[in-house]
Amino acid sequence: MEADFSGYATKAGLKCTDGRTIMPDAFKHQDKARVPLVWQHGHTDPENVLGHAILENRDDGVYAYGFFNKTTKATHSGQLLEHGDINMMSIWANQLIERSGNVIHGAIREVSLVLAGANPGAVIESVTIRHSDGDEQVLDDEAIIYTGLVLEHTDGEEEEEVEEEEEEEEEEEAVEAVAHADNGTSADETVQDIYDSLSPKQKDVVHYLIGEAVSAAELKQSDIADDGNTDPEGSKEMVHSNVFEQQGDAKKETVLSHDDMKGILENASRTGSLKHAVEEYALAHGITNISELFVSDTPEWIRRRTEWVSDLLGATRKSPFTRIKTLSADLTFDDARAKGYIKGSLKKEEFFGVASRTTTPTTIYKKQQLDRDDVLDISDFDVIAWLKAEMRLMLDEELARAILFGDGRDIADTDKINEQNIRPIAKDHELYTTVINVNVDDANSSVAEVVDAVIMNRHRYKGTGQPTFYTTEYWIARFLLLRDNDGRRMYKSLDELASELRVSNVVAVETMMDQPDMIGVMVNPVDYVLGADKGGQVTMFDDFDIDYNKQKYLIETRVSGALVKVKSAMVIMRTAAATVIVTATEPGFNANTGVITIPTVTGVTYKDGATTLTAGAQTALASGASKVITAVPSGAGYVLSTSDDDTWSFKRN
Repeated sequence: MEADFSGYATKAGLKCTDGRTIMPDAFKHQDKARVPLVWQHGHTDPENVLGHAILENRDDGVYAYGFFNKTTKATHSGQLLEHGDINMMSIWANQLIERSGNVIHGAIREVSLVLAGANPGAVIESVTIRHSDGDEQVLDDEAIIYTGLVLEHTDGEEEEEVEEEEEEEEEEEAVEAVAHADNGTSADETVQDIYDSLSPKQKDVVHYLIGEAVSAAELKQSDIADDGNTDPEGSKEMVHSNVFEQQGDAKKETVLSHDDMKGILENASRTGSLKHAVEEYALAHGITNISELFVSDTPEWIRRRTEWVSDLLGATRKSPFTRIKTLSADLTFDDARAKGYIKGSLKKEEFFGVASRTTTPTTIYKKQQLDRDDVLDISDFDVIAWLKAEMRLMLDEELARAILFGDGRDIADTDKINEQNIRPIAKDHELYTTVINVNVDDANSSVAEVVDAVIMNRHRYKGTGQPTFYTTEYWIARFLLLRDNDGRRMYKSLDELASELRVSNVVAVETMMDQPDMIGVMVNPVDYVLGADKGGQVTMFDDFDIDYNKQKYLIETRVSGALVKVKSAMVIMRTAAATVIVTATEPGFNANTGVITIPTVTGVTYKDGATTLTAGAQTALASGASKVITAVPSGAGYVLSTSDDDTWSFKRN
């Protein structure tokens, strides 16, 4: 069977963005192996499995042949490949044997389509299109391979090579210092003494080597690799601290002798893995929680839960153009229906309305600054990298918040993200977002009415596939506390609630707590498009202020965003307890006579533009004339049940 696409899953000899270099034949034993094909290494949803890939070991890397399954996400991913929106792959591998940053052996567990690959040589070379008649067309567009080369100095020597040589020399010195640091001292010299004799750079190398070993041991003990929530590309990171910073009796219990450290290194030399050597030593000495030996020096952020941010941004569609133009034609009119033909009669023309809008970009940014004295004085951790990570985190959260329901700032605030450039899903035009009002605060109501309202209005959702329900922990708690007449919980898990609401997932959004009347937003993020021209992607700038001795940083992106599919979102809003929810009744209409009849509905007022209409028959429309009637609440004490049933268009034959 012909593959849907093919390309290098990983290239040998090229340095990845995470600092590792894949060596030739590192995965030779997996030649012809079959592994899952995944979207963005997503393990939380089975729909993220797009098919499978067949691996082919080559002298210059691992080549992959991708085969899509028949799911909606797989079909959509194939369209992205065909259109050229994505062209990169990434691998998830474990059981890595790594020496000096070079991966010499490992096991590829999955191949993933990604928006940006870690290995600069991992690009998709060819895409096969299967036509409805069975013919196949292979797209042989030229692939761009990012080699990751750096600028050269004026003397022609590459900076990267110089840095690597310096790092290798420092690493060799550090290992030699650890293995042979007795220097005439007694054999029971402690690691504290050895550690104190090392330079700061040598200490960093020791922290890294032992941290790698401890990370693997912890993974094996807790079976993290099997729970589907481990980040495969970040699982090897380790904090840079040590046991010698402990005080009192605890310090005495964890001191290693020089012979112990020397034995660990000798064992590592025999087995080729420092991880296994440390693990074996720990188990032999009854150490079951190795993480107690390492304490993080990096300050931990007190922040909101932001897991939803990456899921939302990762699921949105990306456009290489900042101007997002959408066209939609309303085929729900009766006049747009296909018609039966009677011989000799006039064939009537089809009628439908067309709506269009264009969304232009805006710049979203975050600034920070550090006093140079602080940068020099803080030596416990990399304060610059730490600060940049915070800036990226906050930028992503702000963008995700603006996409879902707006940034919450007042319209007059100069820092507000313009809602005409990043259109909030929850506040979008009723052509794209349907508002459902629910009263859950009066004496006779409960949160069960939210479920009923969603089920009753589910037919209004016209988006792609199953939507996601974004809400808050407060509303999730109220759902899970619902009980039936026998006192049993109605929903024992979020999965049961999601099934009842007919959504793929229920996601808690902490920042939505700032919207007290918003119960939740139902949308499939794939129907939301983020557009950015070349150069408008997330970019970090830094500069030095000589006058104030400050290092300044700026992170920004210039994007546009909008829903591109009509009726692709629903927002559920809570009304005040005293508010009466009313449902507008459609006016009657005789297409032959052109007479519109306004019904009598308590709490509902019907208007023709700004003119309020009285109940009963209205003046007949002229032949071929049309009129739009709008329903509005009669006063502050009323609200319409939904934003969909408030406008009707009538046209006389």
